[in-house]
Amino acid sequence: MRYSRVRTVTTVGLKVLDVLVELDIDSRAIIQEMDIVGLGDTVIKESKKRVKSAVKNSGIELPNGRITVNLAPSDVKKEGSYLDLPIAVGLLKATSKINADLSDFVFFGELGLDGSLRRVRGVLPILLSLSRRAKGMKIVLPAPNRQEASIVENLTIFTADNLNDLVGFLNGYIEKEPVVYSQPELGSVNGPDMSEIKGQEFAKRASEVAAAGGHNISLRGSPGCGKTMLARRIPSILPPLTMEEAIETTMIYSVAGLLGEKGLIMERPFRSPHHTASTTSIVGGGNDARPGEISLAHNGVLFMDEFPEFRRDVIEALRQPLEDGVITVARAKLTATYPARFMMVAAQNPCPCGWYGDKTRECTCSWYDIQRYNRKISGPMEDRIDIFVDMPRLDFDKYMENSTAESSDEIRKRVIAARKRQSKRFDGMSIFSNSQLGHALLKEYVPLDAASRSLLSAAMDKMKLTARAIDRVLKVALTIADLEESKVEARHIAEALQYRRKT
Repeated sequence: MRYSRVRTVTTVGLKVLDVLVELDIDSRAIIQEMDIVGLGDTVIKESKKRVKSAVKNSGIELPNGRITVNLAPSDVKKEGSYLDLPIAVGLLKATSKINADLSDFVFFGELGLDGSLRRVRGVLPILLSLSRRAKGMKIVLPAPNRQEASIVENLTIFTADNLNDLVGFLNGYIEKEPVVYSQPELGSVNGPDMSEIKGQEFAKRASEVAAAGGHNISLRGSPGCGKTMLARRIPSILPPLTMEEAIETTMIYSVAGLLGEKGLIMERPFRSPHHTASTTSIVGGGNDARPGEISLAHNGVLFMDEFPEFRRDVIEALRQPLEDGVITVARAKLTATYPARFMMVAAQNPCPCGWYGDKTRECTCSWYDIQRYNRKISGPMEDRIDIFVDMPRLDFDKYMENSTAESSDEIRKRVIAARKRQSKRFDGMSIFSNSQLGHALLKEYVPLDAASRSLLSAAMDKMKLTARAIDRVLKVALTIADLEESKVEARHIAEALQYRRKT
């Protein structure tokens, strides 16, 4: 009997678990077959065919007898194609094709039938987890994942192009240099600019306030007034990603298999799902509990165009992650938790035909149709939106103006300054912006003078504000004060009240 042990890992969401691949060859068996046990999914069950073809096409003779592969611990669900490589290495070790001591190595990667190593998803969470808890460990992964591996410190990482390349390296015939850590440069922003928007000064001011405090914002107006145009420019005024935020975001994209050739997500994500999207695609799920759009928008913007057209269950599913900043995807066989701290930008028409309140076109909707359309957004959902903006149609004279509006860079400087004030205020707390403040902290950071208290009291009676809505007003007022480098005064509360929905 011939036996080998190879170390690898598996993932459950963003959680990384150690796996030991044990391989035993019973040469007395007549049939040459491979069995994989240890609660592997269908992809892992199919690994035996890829491994056998990859080994054979690499010019390496397969052993006679029955091969048994055990993935320990046996009670943990394993999934994904990155167990191909450790199974193949275990087979080559058991047949003495590899003579090196593999106790310090961790392998993962997918095999092609020709023996090549192919890119796998989820590499960054694995490497970051190993860098925090492993000393003296050597990692071997496919060469196409090299760029992703270059942003991880404190690990010795080697890459290989194919099985023959790997065998030569492990046996000492080929020398390989470990992947060199590369410090990425963050801060650049590419894309459309705020200066391209003509008019809509109130909406642009509201967007600046929303970006400065991480507030959710709703844009309402007739077709063609510029809602989508404005929403797509909001990322250009957001602060640049910090390294911690960039790694968090990249981990999610890596697990979702959307990283492509990028080693690191350098800009804040902007996700714009279609209104026909299912709940699973928005919040995450499926058989393997993949992250959804709200997690892919983590540290960025989730743009919900035609907001009332989304299914009611989709809209209501946003309530919990908007409050908590995380989403837990529970399935029968596994549970995964993903971060979901995003800025939501919702856009909608005022009515089904889109022309209610427009000065130049007549609305064809009945009052019942208008009410039913707007009732699709429930009261609890509206309470989670800090800023509401009604955008009027742009008139011809404004459209033909030659004056240049303020650029995204100029607005962004003020937003960054406001965020720095918030960072200093919340130093040592797990709070990143004013939008995350709880009621108790609001009382501490937003003391109201007599004029502010009187204004807020009158507004509560007239506008029928809920307690949560008042908290939202105070958060927005604090952000406006941060933009002015001032303490909260009655004028800041007055501006914040303008951003509440009137009808």
